[in-house]
Amino acid sequence: MSSVSTGLTLRLVLGGGSDVLVPATLVYDRLSPFAVSAVFHTSEGDVTWVFGRDLLEDGLSTPVGQGDVAVWPSHQQGRKVVCISLASPSGSALLEAERDDVTTFLDASFVVVPMGTEMATVDLDAELAELLGDGTSSHY
Repeated sequence: MSSVSTGLTLRLVLGGGSDVLVPATLVYDRLSPFAVSAVFHTSEGDVTWVFGRDLLEDGLSTPVGQGDVAVWPSHQQGRKVVCISLASPSGSALLEAERDDVTTFLDASFVVVPMGTEMATVDLDAELAELLGDGTSSHY
């Protein structure tokens, strides 16, 4: 298995007691071993955010992140949830996911690439070749 995806429903917290349910998919692929993609399925199309798998893992137990993405554990009406705060120049959003859904997804991603072994799956030569284009470089 080289990737894993999990569908889940997130709560978009709007404030004032109103929330919107947002269908989403979490995706992990061994070709990008440090990253998780969160694909939010909206009426206007899919919106994808990419952030560190370790950020999501650490956010299960402690507040982490700053800037564009922050993750922290919380409780909502007696349920354990994971809060995900996303910010961009066009706005911000606070989403809540069921902790069990996130844990199930992360556990499956650790089967694909165990935590701490990500570098073993990275082909540094191929990554450098891609960055340098056709293999030629300029010297300044």
